Amino acid sequence: MSISRKLIVNVLLALMLFVSVSSVAAAPASARGNTQISGVGVFVSTDECPDRPSVYPPIKMAGGLVGCWYTDAYEVVLTTSSGAYQERGTETFIGCLSDGTTCGTFSTTYKFTARYAPDGSELHGHCEHPLVSGTGDFAGITGQVNFKDDVQTGEFLYEGHFQLP
Repeated sequence: MSISRKLIVNVLLALMLFVSVSSVAAAPASARGNTQISGVGVFVSTDECPDRPSVYPPIKMAGGLVGCWYTDAYEVVLTTSSGAYQERGTETFIGCLSDGTTCGTFSTTYKFTARYAPDGSELHGHCEHPLVSGTGDFAGITGQVNFKDDVQTGEFLYEGHFQLP
């Protein structure tokens, strides 16, 4: 076999291995153990997410999480004249994984960090949400969900990982 043919065979074998490993990593959302999620959330009215009160408008979640995200309480930790801002608090998700069969609630603590322009508009922001407890199919959940604000669209892009016992 010539060197170029060996190279082609090795590249094809490596590609096949990558595809098979990738398909294992994309396990169904209901799989126990480590699960990756991602998606988008948007502020909505309480008509669209009526389950409970929320300090901020509720966030309707799509993608790996399908349901509503509520802010239970918050505290401003930092605000500066240059626009730096931090807050922390607690939040609750009510809904399901995208499989529609793994459902319940989970609670998080969160830390939000942002920068605002002098006119009060958000320039950028993100928050980290360690998962602290769950009910229903989310009982015993651990992990974290991170949000990044898309200030152009008003959407919250999220990704995270968690483990179910």
